[in-house]
Amino acid sequence: MSFQIDQIALYCDEAARHGVTEIALTEHSHRFVDVASVVGPFWLRLGHEPTSTTMAEYWAFHARNSLEEYVSLAQRAKDEGLPVKIGLEVDFYQDQMDEVSALLAQYPFDVLIGSVHWLGTWQLDDVDNEINMHQWTVRDVDQCWKDYARALDELCAANAVDVLAHPDLIKVAGYLASRPNETWDAMAESAARVDVSVECSSAGWKKPVKEQYPAEGFLDRLVAKGVTFTTASDAHHHERVGERANDLAAMLEARGVHQLASYTQRQRQMIPLRAE
Repeated sequence: MSFQIDQIALYCDEAARHGVTEIALTEHSHRFVDVASVVGPFWLRLGHEPTSTTMAEYWAFHARNSLEEYVSLAQRAKDEGLPVKIGLEVDFYQDQMDEVSALLAQYPFDVLIGSVHWLGTWQLDDVDNEINMHQWTVRDVDQCWKDYARALDELCAANAVDVLAHPDLIKVAGYLASRPNETWDAMAESAARVDVSVECSSAGWKKPVKEQYPAEGFLDRLVAKGVTFTTASDAHHHERVGERANDLAAMLEARGVHQLASYTQRQRQMIPLRAE
């Protein structure tokens, strides 16, 4: 990770082109040595799985950065007037969310978004890794969806995050549950129970499933529960910042949603869905 102020400014400019008036900087928590020192090699506690080695290698490659340096850079961007929020994408760590929350409470985050990227040691969304993708062919897909919903529920119940990122990521590789309605109902209830916001994201259009997050049927359930929303794009490249923001806005407007959740110091404020 090597973000600089100029790069953040470029992201902000691209967002503005799409009518997005503020962006949250939300690097993944697994990229930081601080988080790695708190959660430890959790894959060793889970017993051997075919994906254990892959998970160990993944962490060895990614967990190299300083949380202090990241937050300081984001704060500097904010202080220089860039329309950014200091955020982090907090990965789910089974039975360890309290420890992670205690670490993150030491920093001035505006917003924490939560995500489930692995079940046990299986990185369910690593569609470029043959070992992880093979698991989709040998596991019961319906059970995978149920396990994912349980993990998402634990993440919500921990009150560790403000927003759920790409809430139905389980569909990413295109393996769909036979009765997705049941999982959608459970996940919508989990979000509503703790009043967490949910991300409406264009990133799924870039994935094998070729569908936004959340699916429209899931989105309907979230709206019915009175859940609030944020919007997001796949910003791994600055050209994608704000991508299809108008499409996401139209989906929400069609369901009577005209405001988005914005966060400052982890307090929610509602802002117009579209900039005036």
